[in-house]
Amino acid sequence: MSFEPTEEQRAIADTVRKFCEKELRPHVKRWDQEDTYPDEALAGFREMGLFGATISEEHGGLGWDTTTYALVIMEIAGVWMSLSGIINTHLIMAHAVSSFGTDEQKKRFLPKMASGEKRGGLALSESRGGSDVAGLQCRARPDGDDYVIDGSKMWITNSDGNTFFLLARTDPDPSSKHQGISGFIIEKGGAGFEVSRNISKLGYRGIPTSELTFEGFRVPKENLLGDEEGQGFYQVMNGLELGRINVAARGAGMLRAAFEDSIRYAQERRTFGKPIWEHQLVGAKLTDMATDLEAAKLLVLSAASKRDSGERCDLEASMAKLFASRACAKHALEAIHVHGAFGYSTEFDVERYYRDAPLLTIGEGTNEILSTVIAKALARKYAI
Repeated sequence: MSFEPTEEQRAIADTVRKFCEKELRPHVKRWDQEDTYPDEALAGFREMGLFGATISEEHGGLGWDTTTYALVIMEIAGVWMSLSGIINTHLIMAHAVSSFGTDEQKKRFLPKMASGEKRGGLALSESRGGSDVAGLQCRARPDGDDYVIDGSKMWITNSDGNTFFLLARTDPDPSSKHQGISGFIIEKGGAGFEVSRNISKLGYRGIPTSELTFEGFRVPKENLLGDEEGQGFYQVMNGLELGRINVAARGAGMLRAAFEDSIRYAQERRTFGKPIWEHQLVGAKLTDMATDLEAAKLLVLSAASKRDSGERCDLEASMAKLFASRACAKHALEAIHVHGAFGYSTEFDVERYYRDAPLLTIGEGTNEILSTVIAKALARKYAI
């Protein structure tokens, strides 16, 4: 089976790469070191239509398939991993609305999400829950024409946005903790919704990560995603396939950047009378980097291809995310070793890869959780 991109897919990815290299890369070091929001990227992504990348043309989006989207994310992450976060949770939310929303909700939200007028995020995680999404404590109770939301959400990417997909418990005593959870489309504004704090991070800088607090926050009943309570957990799990492919593509993109920086430096830097790549141990590091990069890209494209065919790809997406994030974290450190003392300085980009890479092993399900997800899927696939 070939996962070779089409000419159109190559052209799209190349266009995005050229924009990122010319317009964004010159600012990345400053954005990262000052933890400053990349406003130029926001404007550029909006102009290129990237906020509607996977939203259907019917609702004003580009209608890209998952493979095209993954290729573009690789290009963006290769310049700065944080940039890909601007559109990831936004498009997971758009996928949830597109897949499970009512016709009225699709017409009301998707065109504005495609244009970037409404910028979406996910309000799922809680400080005590972490990867245990079904263990959430945030509550939603009906009151007249509204639901009243009480609780808090943690680790929210794109908290500067204006629209969120929130999970809250509508049944306080369900037969299973996965039941009784509902999804809501919420918007900033109104009493009881506060971005209570921004969280300082090791890497993934420039993009705010925050805690949201809800105290008596009222949400119209027509903003219950779909037309039935208790479906929120399943709506989110469906969307996380796309999210895990995104994270895997980020890993492949950043790994490519680490490799390209390292192979270039290894040819320029000379010790003991020859380029350092000719020293056996340095050459071995480059070999392992290139091999894992190729494997990561193929795993990403395999998962994306299966999703494009309309099949479930939870196993393939989880495998791609697990491998690509592990490889990226491993080789970000190896890139520092190739660069030696310069790799430990902020003069070269490899120290940033090293700070950014751990997020990929945690986000969209920790790698430890994904190992159990993969094991369960394998047991189903190869059941005796």
